[in-house]
Amino acid sequence: MSGSYDDSVGVEVSSDSFWEVGNYKRTVKRIDDGHRLCNDLMNCIHERARIEKVYAQQLTEWAKRWKQLVEKGPQYGTVERAWCAFMSEAEKVSELHLEVKGSLMNEDFEKIKNWQKEAFHKQMMGGFKETKEAEDGFRKAQKPWAKKLKEVEAAKKAYHAACKEEKLAISRETNSKADPALNPEQLKKLQDKVERSKQDVLKTKEKYEKSLKELDNATPQYMENMEQVFEQCQQFEEKRLRFFREVLLEVQKHLDLSNAASYKSIYRELEQNIKAADAVEDLRWFRANQGPGMSMNWPQFEDDEWSADLNRTLSRREKKKASDGVTLTGINQTGDQVSQPNKHSSVSSYEKNQSYPTDWSDEESNNPFSSTDANGDTNPFDEDTSPAMEVRVRALYDYEGQEQDELSFKAGDELTKMENEDEQGWCKGRLDNGQVGLYPANYVEPIQ
Repeated sequence: MSGSYDDSVGVEVSSDSFWEVGNYKRTVKRIDDGHRLCNDLMNCIHERARIEKVYAQQLTEWAKRWKQLVEKGPQYGTVERAWCAFMSEAEKVSELHLEVKGSLMNEDFEKIKNWQKEAFHKQMMGGFKETKEAEDGFRKAQKPWAKKLKEVEAAKKAYHAACKEEKLAISRETNSKADPALNPEQLKKLQDKVERSKQDVLKTKEKYEKSLKELDNATPQYMENMEQVFEQCQQFEEKRLRFFREVLLEVQKHLDLSNAASYKSIYRELEQNIKAADAVEDLRWFRANQGPGMSMNWPQFEDDEWSADLNRTLSRREKKKASDGVTLTGINQTGDQVSQPNKHSSVSSYEKNQSYPTDWSDEESNNPFSSTDANGDTNPFDEDTSPAMEVRVRALYDYEGQEQDELSFKAGDELTKMENEDEQGWCKGRLDNGQVGLYPANYVEPIQ
């Protein structure tokens, strides 16, 4: 904005009133502030839109991660579906917040940007046309009154100086009367000085009063002209204030998801899914699929003719290709050697719908860690010699090996996966202490 009047230099400002010379600048500055406030509001909305976007991404990532964990975890049945409903809610809410972000940027942000461009017009020499018009209007309205005010201040200063000089002259005259060494001529000069001082006081006082009266006469017109320019600034500011109110209401509507029908339906559906969880139904399902309700081929007496067919040793690979879960085979005796039963009882609670055949074997040679097999001295882990890329993984849950060839670890332990998951969901791995063995694939996750 422009500087103050050149002819107002030297005028003492006695208060902070709008009517004092140059104090209209606060009103002019408000126009520039209006342009800056448009930028501030756009930045504010842009930051909120960025927050909405980040929040939506975080919801999606959270839902994806926990959906996988719950599906692979030990929870089952209707409670599992109720738990997963939270992840579905997060995905739907994420989409709504992305819509909020789009509304803030594509509607509200652009609306402010366009209004600012139409309301404020930049000049070639800098600044805004609206600011210069207000500055020139106030300058023109105040210039005549400021000139008379300057004359009043000058007359006031001259009058006060004359009064001071009069007092000094009277004081000197009084003191000289008490001085016997002072001759009459000198005394006469002092008396003349007092008289001239009194005349100067009268003249300066008359001029001071006259200039003050002229200023008073010019004040009504001055106030009228200033009011007129000020009202034009008020009208411009009123447009901005009303526009800001309108935009803020639009932003409020976009942010307030509580009134959105789709938002309400999300939580109605979530509540229904949670209330649908039935502990009795889940317990009944578990009893039938994982508990005493499962079918079982109980061991029966078998003739010796079965011995020849069942006299064999199951390798680890054969056991993995067999039916899921617990496998029992017939009892085989050869001579005095009596085979011991070999039972794989590690049933992951994630394998919710698998059945468990009931054949079982009593052969001692069925132990995959036995020093010899049907072909001589072999290591059960040397069966698959195809190369595989080793990957570091981290345990999600505790696991206690059920066989000698299975690894045991705690949740959070790290190990090396040596082979990929087979058809039955087992992996071959190595602990940091060098122990090699098998473990359930869904008990670990890759280390990022």
